[in-house]
Amino acid sequence: MRERLSEVPPPPPPTSELPPEPLSHSLKQRHLTMLGLGGVIGAGLFVGSGAGIGIAGPAIICSYLLAGVLAMLVMRALGEMSAAMPASGSFSVYAERALGRWAGFSAGWLYWFLLVVVLAVEATGAADIANRWVPSVDQWVWVLIFMLVFTVANLAAVRNFGEFEFWFAALKVGAIVLFLVLGTLAIFGLLPDTEPVGLANLTGHGGFFPAGIGGVVAGMLAVVFAFGGLEVVTIAAAESDDPARSVARAVRSAVWRILFFYVGSMLVIVALLPWDSLKPGQSPYVAVLDSIGIPKAGTIMEIVVFVALLSALNANLYGSSRIVFSLAERGEAPKSLLKVSGGGVPRVAVCASAAFGFVSVVLNLLWPDTIFLYMLNAVGAVLLFVWALIAVSQLKLRRRIERDMPERLTLPMWLFPYATWFALLGMGAVLVLMLFDDSARPQLLWSAGAASVVLVVAWVRELRDRRS
Repeated sequence: MRERLSEVPPPPPPTSELPPEPLSHSLKQRHLTMLGLGGVIGAGLFVGSGAGIGIAGPAIICSYLLAGVLAMLVMRALGEMSAAMPASGSFSVYAERALGRWAGFSAGWLYWFLLVVVLAVEATGAADIANRWVPSVDQWVWVLIFMLVFTVANLAAVRNFGEFEFWFAALKVGAIVLFLVLGTLAIFGLLPDTEPVGLANLTGHGGFFPAGIGGVVAGMLAVVFAFGGLEVVTIAAAESDDPARSVARAVRSAVWRILFFYVGSMLVIVALLPWDSLKPGQSPYVAVLDSIGIPKAGTIMEIVVFVALLSALNANLYGSSRIVFSLAERGEAPKSLLKVSGGGVPRVAVCASAAFGFVSVVLNLLWPDTIFLYMLNAVGAVLLFVWALIAVSQLKLRRRIERDMPERLTLPMWLFPYATWFALLGMGAVLVLMLFDDSARPQLLWSAGAASVVLVVAWVRELRDRRS
């Protein structure tokens, strides 16, 4: 008899006998591909990248390259499992199958908490921009409008989510491509009123490594979390018309192109402008567009950031509802969350996630520097914890997939198992660096505290189940 994927009672079914998903299968390949491309292109890149440049200078290119390689390895490991065993719970399901119920419970609830807290940041940020455009409408009204619109969209049909994300991502990807084209032309002096810049800004102003290797490391800490968001592709793949093939294609196309977009953008920025000329809090993209004479650059980028925030809000509401639905399927969340509409939408799970999102938004509006700040710190390093569980799960499940269902190994991890171990070492190094970084340490400690609470609950539940 073949060994099952978990020896922890009650054992889940082996990989060759995965139960069918009760959700809709109306997402198309174009939805997943664009979701993969647009999932991590957000406000953190358009605005927050300036902080990384201020820390590392031109060497921020290396910081993004290192962080991008780490994210690529994690996504390849997750893509391997998702192509073999598509599931709406994605890494939460794989962690349970590889390590036991405690791992699936912990990964699922930690990621859900991360999504509903970040959702509040995105809703508040989008409302702040809308309030500047239409001051007569209060910020809290805009928050209410955005939350209601996307809750209704997610309740109606999964295809609505796919269409919203397709066009949101298309705008973001289009903006990045246009920026790269204009920036490259400006670097070579091919735009009106521009002169070739050469390597002056890359090697001048303190050199390529103005803060040394320490600056590269600190810059990596500032940018690594910008790569979070790709995980939603593997969650959404379970609701596509061909889950295994769709997730394989989406992951293949997304990881390389996103690395190109991020590293390419940083190269254009630090080549065109002296890195120390960027003002704190200013979008480096706006600074570049202003420097090459693009009119209304600030307004254009503000529109792009606004769309990016709404896109992330939509994706996080979708992802959080599917994660909690999957937890309910496995008995790790209330069974009431399992109710599915005729169109295959887990409406109770959507409403539950939206409700906690509303609570987080209220906390962000009322106490941004106290209660909500603690919540935000509590999820600061959760992404790394989830990534680590993904890597460990892939190490364990790879051998079982090869033995039980080798025909489903359509997206194998590069250089297995060495690349997976390298990714784990990289995540461990980032966590150690966070511990010794004054600005990152609170996030790590609060996140470790939140993870510890979830792990204790999971351990108590497992003990109770074994005794019963």
